[in-house]
Amino acid sequence: MIEFTKRVKKNNILSSLYYFFYAFGKQCRMNPFVFIKNINWYFKDLIEYIRIKKMDKSQSIINLMPYITDKNGLHKIDYVYFFQDAWAVRKIFEINPKEHVDVGSSLKTMSIVSQEIPVTFIDIRGVDIKLKGLKFLKGSILSLPFVSGSIESLSSICVVEHIGLGRYGDLIDPEGDRKAARELQRVLKQGGNLLVTVPVDEKSGIHFNAHRTFTREDVLNLFDQCRLIEEKYIYGKRYYSSYSKTKGFGTGLFHFRKKLK
Repeated sequence: MIEFTKRVKKNNILSSLYYFFYAFGKQCRMNPFVFIKNINWYFKDLIEYIRIKKMDKSQSIINLMPYITDKNGLHKIDYVYFFQDAWAVRKIFEINPKEHVDVGSSLKTMSIVSQEIPVTFIDIRGVDIKLKGLKFLKGSILSLPFVSGSIESLSSICVVEHIGLGRYGDLIDPEGDRKAARELQRVLKQGGNLLVTVPVDEKSGIHFNAHRTFTREDVLNLFDQCRLIEEKYIYGKRYYSSYSKTKGFGTGLFHFRKKLK
């Protein structure tokens, strides 16, 4: 299949057809009327480009590769990931550890951190990439490849709520979130810092197989070996400093520090 795709892309006509139907399948999961509107402006733009191209007598070949969802006047932002990743980076730089360990968060975010602070990235899925300052280890949040009490700075952003629901290829386990929380705390050294984000709501629940939601009290109970240093909440497009049941679904950002015995 890979070899066939390579051959198709080398042929201009077949390549155009390939990308056209690829765009149709990947980008056009939208209202049919929106699709018709977008594909209409695409062909208008194409005709205008061909008209100008003939005028300047350019001989370059045009291949069709339609991207028809970007002309909307707005930069696409996932507000939760935008705010929580910015928060995590700020916290790691404030803590300023000699090295940092991340479990299953955003690889792009950790690549940025790694340019200032060495990062070890743990995930159950393989990562075929190399970058100075960033080391990858394949592993599970339920069995981290570290001895107890050895990690000074640790993060797991938007991960714990998924464990045990099978969404990312992990085994089904109703206690997955609790086991993950225990394992993160196991490897964290006394006085070590832990950054965690999870969905919050007016009550805890399971939205199978997407994620779980937690109340503030349940999050504190999950990480009972730690004391809370900072908490922030994302509701809609804004940061808040306190948890609110009345605001409904949101994302909680928690900076914990492991208690001294």
